Amino acid sequence: MPLREISGLMVASLTLCLTLWLSPLASEARPAAGLDAGYVRALAAADHFLQAWQSGDLENGTALLSSHAKEAATTEGVERFFSNPGPSAYEIVRGKLVKRGRYEFPVALITGASKNSRRRFFSIVVVNTGDNDWAVDTLP
Repeated sequence: MPLREISGLMVASLTLCLTLWLSPLASEARPAAGLDAGYVRALAAADHFLQAWQSGDLENGTALLSSHAKEAATTEGVERFFSNPGPSAYEIVRGKLVKRGRYEFPVALITGASKNSRRRFFSIVVVNTGDNDWAVDTLP
């Protein structure tokens, strides 16, 4: 076999070996920069709260409110928030750490039919109430 063919095979073999060796390293899940377990739990709490709003589930939505939010809101205000006639949707934007155990998520609530849809923008603050329990601390 000529030297040129041997060197070509060696380069191809080396490339294949390196690709196979590095592929498991490349496929490992890496956490996104700045995300921690608290962020993920806070985001999940915000999402569950907004799912309750979307489905008009007053009981589960109220259970996701912090004691501070329950004290600050009136019963009528909470009931009005969860009484959501017609089609609805929500969008959560990437949140930010306000301080340890407290995250803020910009949110858009979308209500109504497509021609008459309405967007309301606000922020949801989610707090760690202890033992990795997270609750919504502000009612829109």
